[in-house]
Amino acid sequence: MKKFFFITIVLLSLLIFGCGNEGKGTDGKFRIITSFYPMYLHAINLTKGITDVEVVNLTSPQVGCLHDYQLTTEDMKTLSTGNVLVVNGFGMESFLDKAAEVSDLKIIDLSKAESIDPIKVNDEINPHVWLSFTYAKRQVIELCNRLSEIDPEHSLDYKKNALDYVTKLDEFRDEMHKELDFLPHKDIVTFHEAFPYFAKEFDLNIIAVVEREPGTEPSPKELAETVDKLKELPVKIIFVEPQYSPDIAQTIANETGAKIYTLDPIVTGDAKPSSDSDYLNKMYQNMVTLKMALQ
Repeated sequence: MKKFFFITIVLLSLLIFGCGNEGKGTDGKFRIITSFYPMYLHAINLTKGITDVEVVNLTSPQVGCLHDYQLTTEDMKTLSTGNVLVVNGFGMESFLDKAAEVSDLKIIDLSKAESIDPIKVNDEINPHVWLSFTYAKRQVIELCNRLSEIDPEHSLDYKKNALDYVTKLDEFRDEMHKELDFLPHKDIVTFHEAFPYFAKEFDLNIIAVVEREPGTEPSPKELAETVDKLKELPVKIIFVEPQYSPDIAQTIANETGAKIYTLDPIVTGDAKPSSDSDYLNKMYQNMVTLKMALQ
């Protein structure tokens, strides 16, 4: 019944607002819809200075977790105005599966980027690949290539912007390696499974995760195991995320004497970022936090 109701809403929305447009949008602009904030940041960097290309983020930039997200009628209206939809893939946007079936939007799935080796957790692919500079760069290149195919009119602009942005990503990655590679402590506890790719990039060791899924509290056994692992560490640190309550982490900290710091998985941000460097700014702040915590 729920599935039938959802498909009915999707179809009605598309009938009311129309399906994806061929060529330009009704205002003459080529419109790129992005699924959530990291994809939005990729896209605004690739379209910088192109006046007749618009980027619209589908979900609110304040949405912290997409796992339980449900498309609204307003979302379907937004989808109907787009030429392409950019998604992270790897199961991150399962809420879009039905919409994709009934919409003629061209979908750019960045999980198709070359040489991304997905990490599996409990036999499921972890989708947080954008938190690796290496993989974020490959996502940007894939997005550039696909946009150039679909919208050849702006191909040179996309490629120029992609080169500029990839260069910045490389520079920031190198700077962060210089700051983090020789930290004396590398064992960390994170709030949920957002940081395996980040940890792999910077040779950090995630010894425990507070909540495997956001909003799902650990069992007493899992809580006790995390407490025991933390007690064995010379430097006891728990990294929480700005999108979620730190209450469980605080409980563990009270048991172990651990300090709590915040790492940002860059899934949320301002609706209109003050800078197209928001990804770089947040990664830089993560670097500062890690240095402070793990020195």
